[in-house]
Amino acid sequence: MNMQMKPGLWQQQTIKLAMTQELTQAITVLQYSAQELEEFLEAKAVENPFIQLESPNLKALNKKDRPQSSASPLNDKNWVEHIADSSYTIIDHVYTQFQLMKLSEPQKRILTFLLNNMDEKGYLMIRSKEAAFMLREDEKEVNWILQMIKRMEPAGIGAYNLQECLLIQVERRLDAPFLAEVILRHHFIDFANKTWKPIAKKLNVELKDIQEAADFIKTLNPKPGASFQKSSSSYVRPDVTVTLSGDKIEVQLVDDELPKVVFERTYFNEMAMVADEEVKRFVKEKEKDYQWLLKSLEQRQQTIQRVGLKIVEKQRSFFFEGPSSLQPLTMKEIADELSIHESTVSRTVRGKYMQTPFGTYELKFFFPSGLASVNELGEIASSNQVKNQIQSLVEKENKQKPLSDQAICIILKEEGLNVSRRTVAKYREQLNIPSSSKRKRYD
Repeated sequence: MNMQMKPGLWQQQTIKLAMTQELTQAITVLQYSAQELEEFLEAKAVENPFIQLESPNLKALNKKDRPQSSASPLNDKNWVEHIADSSYTIIDHVYTQFQLMKLSEPQKRILTFLLNNMDEKGYLMIRSKEAAFMLREDEKEVNWILQMIKRMEPAGIGAYNLQECLLIQVERRLDAPFLAEVILRHHFIDFANKTWKPIAKKLNVELKDIQEAADFIKTLNPKPGASFQKSSSSYVRPDVTVTLSGDKIEVQLVDDELPKVVFERTYFNEMAMVADEEVKRFVKEKEKDYQWLLKSLEQRQQTIQRVGLKIVEKQRSFFFEGPSSLQPLTMKEIADELSIHESTVSRTVRGKYMQTPFGTYELKFFFPSGLASVNELGEIASSNQVKNQIQSLVEKENKQKPLSDQAICIILKEEGLNVSRRTVAKYREQLNIPSSSKRKRYD
C-alpha cells in the first residue's frame, strides 16, 4: 500500500496532566516523614517572611522582633540546638586519649590523618606504607602512631579487618581461653565457616573445647567504633496510634507534635500597604504560598488517616493476635477501595509509622507479600507468617541436632504451609539465621 506524504498542518488532540506547583507540593508533602516534614516547614518559614512556626510547647518568636546578634551563645534562642548537634565520635574519643602524650606536630598530623581514615566500625582503611607516602613521613613513625591507636579504647580499633580486630581484644582479655587466640590467628577461615573437625584434629582438642572458645569469641565486639558513630537526632515518631478497648479498635491520627503553621497577618498588612507594585506582587505570592501549604498539609493528614483506617480494617486480626496473624495485602487493594491512585498509597506509607499494642511499625509493614500457599482453612499465608514460624522452630530446636531447611519445610507442610525448601532457605537468610551446620553446638 503506497501512501503519499504531503506537507501540511495537522491537528491532533492529546490529554496531558499539567503538574502545577500546588500539585507538586501536595505530592511532596505527602511522602515526607514526620521529621522530613518538620525540616520542610522550617525551610518554608525561612523562605516566606509571613510564615511562623509554633512549636507544640513553645510559642513562635515574631520575625520582626528577632535579635540580629547575640553576645553569648546562651542568649541565642538556638543554644539547645547547638548542644544537640555536637556528637562525640570515635575520632574524638581516641584523640582525647592522646592528649596526655607529648606528640610532635608531625606526629599529630599523622594521628589526625589515620583517624580520619577510620571507618564507622573503627577499622583503618589505609595501610601505613600508603599513609607515609601521602604524608611524606617516615613509615616507622606512622607505624608507631598506628600501634598506639591499637592500644587505645575501645579495644579493637585501628585494625585492618575483623580477624585483627578480634585478636586485639583477645590479647587484652585475661579470661580469654588459650584456644581463642590460636583459632583466630591460625584457623580463622575454617572457624568462621564452622568446619571445626579439621581444627580439632590439628590442635588435638575436642569439639567442645572449640565450642567454649567460640562462645567467648561471640562476646567480643566486631565493630568497636559503631557505638561512637555520628548519627542524626532522628527518631521514630508515630503518625497513627492504635489502641484496643475490649473488642474495639481505636485509631487516632497524631498531629499534635508537628509545629503549627501561623500566618503573620499584621506584618502582611503592613507590607501590603507599600505603594511599590513589585512589593505588592511579592506579598500576594507569599500569601498564596501559605494557602497552598495549608491545603497540602490538610490533604496529607486526611490521606494518612484514611489509609491508616483502611489498614486497620484489613489487618484487624494483627491488632489482637500480633505479627503472626498478618494477612497478605497490596497497596492496589487499598487504593481501589479508597478510590485513589496506587502511587498515592505508596507515598502515604513511606516513612510513616503506626504505634500498635505490639510495637511501632512502618505502614509498609502491613503490606506483606503473599505466598502460593493455602492452609487447611483456605487462607493464604503471608511471608511474615512463614518467617515467624521458621524463627519459632529454630528457637525451640535441639541445638545439638538443629533442623535442616528440608526438615523445616516438612514441619511447615504438616502445619498447612506448603512452601518449598528453597523458600525456607531464602526466608532463613533474610532472618539472618545461619544454616543448620553453623547452628550446631558441641556442648
